[in-house]
Formats: sequence, structure tokens, C-alpha cells
Amino acid sequence: MTEVSTATTPTPSDAPAALVERRGHVMLITLNRPAARNAVNAEMCVIVGDALREADDDADVRAVVLTGAGDKAFCAGADLKAIARGESVIPPGREQWGLAGYVGHPISKPTIAAVNGSAMGGGTELVLASDLAISSSAATFGLPEVTRGLVAGAGGAFRLAAKLPPVVALELLFTGDSITADRAVELNLINRVVTPGTEVAAALELAERIAANAPLAVQATKRIALGLSASGHRPAEELGWTMTSTEIMAVAASEDAKEGPRAFAEKRAPIWQGR
Repeated sequence: MTEVSTATTPTPSDAPAALVERRGHVMLITLNRPAARNAVNAEMCVIVGDALREADDDADVRAVVLTGAGDKAFCAGADLKAIARGESVIPPGREQWGLAGYVGHPISKPTIAAVNGSAMGGGTELVLASDLAISSSAATFGLPEVTRGLVAGAGGAFRLAAKLPPVVALELLFTGDSITADRAVELNLINRVVTPGTEVAAALELAERIAANAPLAVQATKRIALGLSASGHRPAEELGWTMTSTEIMAVAASEDAKEGPRAFAEKRAPIWQGR
């Protein structure tokens, strides 16, 4: 495991897409593409997914904190420019773990999102996939996929609808609107809001409090609370994932799904055809 820093200095073009380090019994994972607002690419999926697997298998790791490099964005979701180039943001063989190797990869150890900035699209889906979340007051949340001709396919559609009051979740899903960190905490989407720049420290402090407890008891409690099987599956979410996969395939074949990322890359308003 490489010891690294989460400093906000410019990231070299050859830097890894995610960084992993240990802080005692806590694993800290940092999405490391600040120039791309920490948008998810295939390399990030591999690094984060492998780190989670290691965390789950290592008895010395008792909690995981996920954050983003820089102070602008936690994660902008899937790299739409890569999608527009025809690239896959989830490498072959890693589909089961989902976006960033995280959203479909439940582990027995508690996970905490330390949201350092904008968490739009897949960024919000990473938060929804986490057990707990500490957010900078400057952060924003939302699932704007419909504004790009896409579907919130990393668990966002069914997880947001399950977590928030239905009418609130549906308005956000249908409009693609974003909400502030203060509104997110009011809706119980996140645990608490802190001063910008202190979210990682606050998340690590919470993780250390959890890590101070009996690890097997904490892990068993998580499995019971979330309906997580010992094999790492969440049966209650199986229907949501099945429906998401079916709908994504249908929408992905449409002209609108091509137009959305293309318009984003070209910095213009999309022209929808409804087909």
C-alpha cells in the first residue's frame, strides 16, 4: 500500500486515477483526477475496486473513507468526454462492481464519503453507495443524467427514491436539478455539513470512532441493517439493478444518448429527438 498525500497541488498527467493510503485502521481512498473534476475512468474503477476488495479481506482495516482530490469536485460522475470518444469507463470484467469499482461493490466494513465539492451524477451515486457521508458546505448534489440523454445507472434512480421522500426524489430525478449541502442534510441524504477543507478530517474522525469498536460486531451490525449477505450481496437491491440494466440498454441505443455526451463535449445545448 503506497503512502500518499491528499494535497491539492496540480496532478501530473501520469498520476494514478486514485490514491490509497492507511490511517491506522482506516483506509483512505482519494479519487485523483482533479483536472477532470474527478470524473470516473476505467483506471479509477480498477484502483478503487481493488482497494475495496483489499479492505474487505484485511482484518486490520475497519472502515473506509472515500474522497476526491482538490477542492472543486468530489466526483463529476462518469467521464462523458471519454464516453463521447467511445471509451468504456468500466473495464471488462469489472462490471459487477459498477461505477468507480464502488457503487455495486458492497463490503462488510463501514464506508464514509468525505464530499469535498460538487458531487453530481455518479458523484451523488457514490454518496448513495456509502454508508455515511460528511460534506463540505460548498458541495452540491444531483442526478442530472436526464439532461444528457442518459439514465442514472449507477444505482442512483432506485437508491435516491428509497432514501428520500418519493416526491422529492422524483422531482430531482425528473428535472436533473441539484441541491446544496444544507438541503442534503435536511433530507438526510448526508450525515452532516462541515467547513470546506475539513471534511476529510471529520470523516476520518468518525471512521476512527467506528474503528474503536469491536470490528466483528460492527460488520455484523452493518450486514443486518442493510440486508447485506455474508457473500457481499444486497438482495433487496437486485430488482433495482435488474431494471436499471434493462432501461440503460434501451436508452443507450437511442440517438438522444449519443447526442447528450456529444453536446456536453462540444459545450452546446443538446438537440433531443426522442428516439
